[in-house]
Amino acid sequence: MAVNRVPVLKRCRALGIEPMVLGYDKKSNRKSPREGKKVSEYGLQLREKQKAKFIYGVLEKPFRNYYEKADRAKGMTGENLMILLESRLDNVIFRMAFARTRREARQIVDHKHVLVNGKCVNIPSYLVKAGDVIEIREKTKGIQRYKDILEVTAKRLVPEWLDVDIEGLKGTVKELPSREAIDVPVNEMLIVELYSK
Repeated sequence: MAVNRVPVLKRCRALGIEPMVLGYDKKSNRKSPREGKKVSEYGLQLREKQKAKFIYGVLEKPFRNYYEKADRAKGMTGENLMILLESRLDNVIFRMAFARTRREARQIVDHKHVLVNGKCVNIPSYLVKAGDVIEIREKTKGIQRYKDILEVTAKRLVPEWLDVDIEGLKGTVKELPSREAIDVPVNEMLIVELYSK
């Protein structure tokens, strides 16, 4: 399995993302070496694609598959793409504040700590649907790790499309998110332009 080992803050600087978007409570005082340079149209489109891939932790091939699926669906391709990325199981665990970062959420899913509608799911890219009930397994709820996570994520706002019981480490997907509900700093139209060339 391919693993991204690039230091998070370095990548955030290069892509112009705030580390808080990824769940990291760190600040980088350094400036990106590329700042001030004129970027071509292709460069801007590529950066937006890299931003989306980095934020959601998706590699090139699965990202392209998401794009093709979004293109086939009804409605705007860019909005469909963002909704598909947002409804990944690892992202939903992150949004429910059961993990500090999306990388940690991915690990939690990988380690079989998550039940979807009562069944164990260990696929981070599993796409949740409206009405799905997601919870942390009974066996693992009492682990110190989750107490630490809830301490850190206590102030995090849970999106309106999710209904979460923090104490019970359980939540329900009320509906799939609309583009307005997704607070990710990505201009999906540039990604569509890049792929439609």
